[in-house]
Order: sequence, then C-alpha cells, then structure tokens
Amino acid sequence: MRSHLRAEVALVLALTFGTAGVRAALRLLDALASGTALSEQQVALNAPQSAHPWLALGLQACSAAVLFSWGGLALFLLARDGLRPLGYARRDPLRGALLAAVIGLPGLALYAAALHAGLSREVVPASSNSPLSLLMLLVAAAATAFGEELVVVWWLCTRLRQLGWPWWAVAGASALLRGSYHLYQGLSAGAGNALMGLVFCWFFRRTGRVWPLVIGHFLIDAVAFVGYALLGGRLGWLGL
Repeated sequence: MRSHLRAEVALVLALTFGTAGVRAALRLLDALASGTALSEQQVALNAPQSAHPWLALGLQACSAAVLFSWGGLALFLLARDGLRPLGYARRDPLRGALLAAVIGLPGLALYAAALHAGLSREVVPASSNSPLSLLMLLVAAAATAFGEELVVVWWLCTRLRQLGWPWWAVAGASALLRGSYHLYQGLSAGAGNALMGLVFCWFFRRTGRVWPLVIGHFLIDAVAFVGYALLGGRLGWLGL
C-alpha cells in the first residue's frame, strides 16, 4: 500500500506542480545569471500567447483546462479511496475572504518591498480590459485556485499523512512545493508563497475544509489579474 502511495505521489507531482517547481527554479537561475538585476527584469502573467485575439483566448482556455484537470485528478484519486472534500458550507465564502485578506495585503507589501530591494522581478499581469479578456482572467484565477489547493493542500497533505508523515513535515513539504513553482517571479515570491502555504495548511489541519482555500486563492488572484488590468498605470501610490 505504501509503495503504491509513494508511486502515486511521485507521478502526480511529476505531472503537475513538482515539474512546475523545477522549471520555475531554473527560470530564476537563468534570470540571476543574466547579469541584470532582478528588479530590472519583468515577468508576464497571463500574457497573450498569440497576436490573434481569438487564438490567444483559446490558448488561455487550454491553460485553464490543464489546471482544472489537475484538480480533477486529485479528486479522482482520493475518491477511489472513498475520500471526498467536505461539502460547501455557508461560511466558506467568509472564511475565504478572510484568508485572502490575511495573505493578500501583506503579500502586496512584501512584493513592493522586495522589488525595491532587488529580490523580485517586476510582475506584469495582462493589461487587456475587454469584457471577454477580463472574463478569461477570472477563469484563469478560478483554475489556478482549484488546481493548486486541491493538489498542493488537499491531495498532497492527505497522501503524506497516509504515509505516516507528521503534520509539521506535511505542512513544510506543501509550503515548499507552493513556493517552488513561484520562484520564476523572484526569491521573495518563493518565500511569500511558502508562508502562504503554511497558513493554508494550518487552516486545513484545523478545519479539514479545502473550499475556503479555493475561494481565498481565487479572490487573491482575481484582484491581482483583473485589478491590474483595470488599474494598470494608476498604481504609483503603491510604489509599483
């Protein structure tokens, strides 16, 4: 049984966020080796993948589908063992909003400080503000939240606990994984997302609920993606 679980963990991480973490670390090393300060480099989020708008939207939809499928894979694998996430509760949106505030506001301050300290690349979200583009940004935020929280928290924490890991090691592994695939943005992004991972694992251990994490993550990304698209160029008061 344990050998099967170890194989599952290795395969799922190789297919999903484990490989993403290695790729992000290599991209950070490439940025550091370029000779240009991190703060003088830019990294685009949800950048158009085609000069043709309809193709760009189609490619963005494909990227979102991949993330949704990763979350679906986590649901499928645990459902085979009779495990399902606790159902939706009326307080989940409030809990998610509180988590978003606890993580998002300090995270913005950390990013601004790290950018000025040369520890982060300048993150440039998509700037298109057409209704369809904004809708796709919300879909991207939902896909990211669904895929990350179901795989990195619910599935990974469950499997590592089944393998006999203590909670401190489970939380550390989940947090390090979350931080790793954000390293392409800079050292501070890796550290900040690792701290977010610790908070989310603490919440999951306390409540056993994953949907507030999905909601909170969605709100953080929705504000980042859509807020920048609507307010880009008017954020100088934040030092950005």
